[in-house]
Amino acid sequence: MTTIFTFQNLEIFGQLLLAAILGTLIGTERELKGRLAGTKTHALVCLAACLFTVLSTVGFRDFALGTQFDPSRIASQIVIGIGFIGAGLIIFQESKIQGLTTAVGIWTTTAIGMAVGLRLYFVAFFAALLVLLIYILLYYFEIFIDRFRDKNRRTE
Repeated sequence: MTTIFTFQNLEIFGQLLLAAILGTLIGTERELKGRLAGTKTHALVCLAACLFTVLSTVGFRDFALGTQFDPSRIASQIVIGIGFIGAGLIIFQESKIQGLTTAVGIWTTTAIGMAVGLRLYFVAFFAALLVLLIYILLYYFEIFIDRFRDKNRRTE
């Protein structure tokens, strides 16, 4: 039982928890806006990206010694896999594209999870903060722009 609580395992547990928390924060904003992918989706995507990254860097370390194993190949597959999920979120309907911001948000949340998996904690925090600022501040900026456009349409 003591082998479960090694320093390495505890650090990985912390990484997974941090990734889940950062994904949850981003997903909560999306949930509050009623978007397609919300809290659970973002939390799980961030957690999975972190876990895959940890597995690629730590889990295959012994296997990779003396071989041409490249752990970055797993990271590239994370990006490709999340691209398929993002593509499923994008809807083209009545000459409008919907879900694009959510798809890109999922993609960015994946990168944050990968950063946590690589122990780039401050980079992950900063990126999550930027995502939240973009979602929140630019939401109000878009409202302002929409009102400005509506006002100009009425005066024409």
